[in-house]
Amino acid sequence: MKRASLNFLAVAGLSLGLFAFGSIKEGGIQGKVSPAEGAREVVAVAGTDTLRSQVSNGAFVFSNVKKGTYTVWVKANAPYKDASVENVAVTDSATTDIGEIKLQQ
Repeated sequence: MKRASLNFLAVAGLSLGLFAFGSIKEGGIQGKVSPAEGAREVVAVAGTDTLRSQVSNGAFVFSNVKKGTYTVWVKANAPYKDASVENVAVTDSATTDIGEIKLQQ
């Protein structure tokens, strides 16, 4: 009887723990680069985490991003210069739209 109760408590505790972690959703970052042909790649950096996104028609999206503050770097094609946006805050279950990043020549 004691063993069955302990097994039940262990399974119930494990189930609750998995449910708690399963309900946490990661966030995202999205934006647009202009001119579209000026961007080669977009990188988001927070501490030692580095995420990469391709640019499609000037738009980029990072999904499954951990909560935190990121710097977003646009790696540009010549003759354009690289650009960055600092202090991009990502929260759980939300996508942060950083708007349009205009590349300079």
